[in-house]
Amino acid sequence: MTVTVHGLVSPGFESVAVSFERAFDGQPTMGAALAIRHRGVSVVDLWAGTTDAEAAIPWRDDTLSVVFSCTKGLMSLLAARLVQEGRLSYDAPVVEYWPEFAAAGKSAVRVRELLAHRAGLSAPRIPLTPSELLEWDTVTGRLAAQAPLWEPGAGYAYHAITHGWLIGEVVRRVTGMSVGAAFQDLVARPLGADAWIGLPPSEHGRVATMLVGDSLAELTRVQAAARTPGVVDWSEQAMTLGGALPPELVGPEAGFNRPEVQAAEIPGAGGIASARALAAIWSASFRETDGVRLLDVPTIAAATTVQSSGPPVWEVPGPWPAWGMGFQLDSEARHYLSSSSFGHDGAGGQVAFADPRQDIGFAFLTNQMEGVGDVRATAIIDALHESLTGTVR
Repeated sequence: MTVTVHGLVSPGFESVAVSFERAFDGQPTMGAALAIRHRGVSVVDLWAGTTDAEAAIPWRDDTLSVVFSCTKGLMSLLAARLVQEGRLSYDAPVVEYWPEFAAAGKSAVRVRELLAHRAGLSAPRIPLTPSELLEWDTVTGRLAAQAPLWEPGAGYAYHAITHGWLIGEVVRRVTGMSVGAAFQDLVARPLGADAWIGLPPSEHGRVATMLVGDSLAELTRVQAAARTPGVVDWSEQAMTLGGALPPELVGPEAGFNRPEVQAAEIPGAGGIASARALAAIWSASFRETDGVRLLDVPTIAAATTVQSSGPPVWEVPGPWPAWGMGFQLDSEARHYLSSSSFGHDGAGGQVAFADPRQDIGFAFLTNQMEGVGDVRATAIIDALHESLTGTVR
């Protein structure tokens, strides 16, 4: 299959466009978009493929996609902005903003531990139903009441979905707004960016259908076969919440393909955006872009100091990621452009980040979700690295 790539590429970035086109090899139903800002200016803005399993609807320049855990990067950006404004402190106990969180021995947990996956609340002890997934107060109330799965601060484990509700409730208490409204007010609207946490009904027709690729389907089959009956797999429960979501996070009219889930504010994984919007947001995180700069240098330095890395509390094979104050940092598990990069990737192949050293805001989004061995975004980032530095890695 030969895919037709649409959009623009500035001189010097042609190899990046070639890598983007190669990402479609053997993927007849895949759709994707790539956007890169360099020095605040759009240098790559590409899209190709289709938005649905029947390959009947072309991906357009304004197509939106579920961005999964890239949403954690946006929430971390929102939290950092509140820190910069003096409205939030990373070192403050969570109970200073959310008194109910003190239950079950959690009174000493600090905001930085919520952000860095160290709060011991990576999964709900009481499984959530698909309807409860949509109920903010139900979920945050249960997390506030829940005893930690391990001693908070003593180690980390990826809070795959709960992360967003935990820091989101703090944001809600600080701002007096829902997280979706706070994100619009402080981040998306000033940039005119097509990005939401809680999609407005008027935008539902623009969202690509997320598809489960072969490698992701095989991964979930292997993981299911390895489970011990009657024993809770906390890493699996962190993803599914005990039944509220499918293991792949999506399916035909399931999980994050459901309009009601897209409309809900699920800030651990439910953000919806265009690649163009995310590239602008990440560029604006560290430099003026379209008249907006979101964070100053001291705030970025504090927010990108490593908080969690190495082996987690649950046995997971390496290499392992690294996190700052919610931001995913460059690591063996997720190579960005340099040690100055910060952002977050997302399930199935999504990647969005900033790199102040190379002056880059980057976003790659796809509806063809793959699992272990997916190198589509990595190959594009490597091509970008070569374009910027002249060196191959």
